[in-house]
Amino acid sequence: MPRVKRGTVRRAKRKKLAKLTKGNFLNKSKLYRAMKEAADRAGRFAYRGRRRKKRDFRRLWIIRISAGARLNGLTYSQFIWGLKKLGIELDRKVMADMAGRDSAAFAELAGKVKGAVEAHQAELTKAAPADENARI
Repeated sequence: MPRVKRGTVRRAKRKKLAKLTKGNFLNKSKLYRAMKEAADRAGRFAYRGRRRKKRDFRRLWIIRISAGARLNGLTYSQFIWGLKKLGIELDRKVMADMAGRDSAAFAELAGKVKGAVEAHQAELTKAAPADENARI
């Protein structure tokens, strides 16, 4: 088998790793094997973090919407249910921003939702037959 000289390829690979691990502590930025391990580990954390960020932001938006809904006399679940019932399709990011920055618009939206929720509850109480012999 012919001999392969890897001068430029090897150097390029090492330079790429060195760039990735620049600023790491001790051997992790100097020795090839340690650089490789540090870069692999950092890459795993970065991948996981990108997935985690989406989860964290959705959670934050839900908390903000819930706080805004409670200021208007609704729970988060009632608010979301009412939006779906009314056919209003706003994503949580927009609603959270509205709850934080434009509370008047959010209050107007919550008022519409509250009307829908109360109408639904009135239907339920009217539809349920009053059983005179029911045990208490």
